[in-house]
Amino acid sequence: MFTGIIEEIGVVKAVGKTRQGCRVAILAQAVLDDLTVGDSVTVNGACLTVVGCDGTEMHADMSPETLTVTTLGSLKAGDPVNLERAMRLNERLGGHLVTGHVDGAGAIRSRVQEGDALQITIETSRDILRYCVPKGSITVDGISLTVNDVTDRGFRVTIIPHTAKVTTLGIKQAGDSVNLETDLIGRYVERLLAGRDGGNQSKLTIDREYLQKRGLI
Repeated sequence: MFTGIIEEIGVVKAVGKTRQGCRVAILAQAVLDDLTVGDSVTVNGACLTVVGCDGTEMHADMSPETLTVTTLGSLKAGDPVNLERAMRLNERLGGHLVTGHVDGAGAIRSRVQEGDALQITIETSRDILRYCVPKGSITVDGISLTVNDVTDRGFRVTIIPHTAKVTTLGIKQAGDSVNLETDLIGRYVERLLAGRDGGNQSKLTIDREYLQKRGLI
């Protein structure tokens, strides 16, 4: 598990093809501390297993599924990436519970400066938007963010100066793709409520009336 609090921005050194997919080499510093083969690290929000590391770089394999679902298939040498090691159970959970299992990609449609903050609107599929709620959590390229509002085509998040400085969202532009992971709790709630209706999830509509009838709000 991860928290969505990025530890550092790494730089892709090389990407090479393997029989199983691709292997990426990433230059880093902070995340290499105590890192060993077999550990998990999120790269732009996608959980990868470390297959090699030394004092200056780490190596990880990317499966065909990862290359299909995430934006990692477009990585090239010189690209900056957000990095986070798996959380320890005795640490503070500064963001929210993140699995590193990306649901899909979105595209930045607008980037507007408002005072010191950035307002970023991201367009994505309905399958992802169904789990987005105002004031809820979402992971964008591995970064834990709060959803400001949701439309039928996308959602908006606010990027404070610190987040813009220590993550790649500070340099992302309109048209760029990002990895998205919705809130884990929302998916479990939907599954639980679907089970109460005989497992007929296709006909389930979770709205305010539904929750009130079941004493959930």
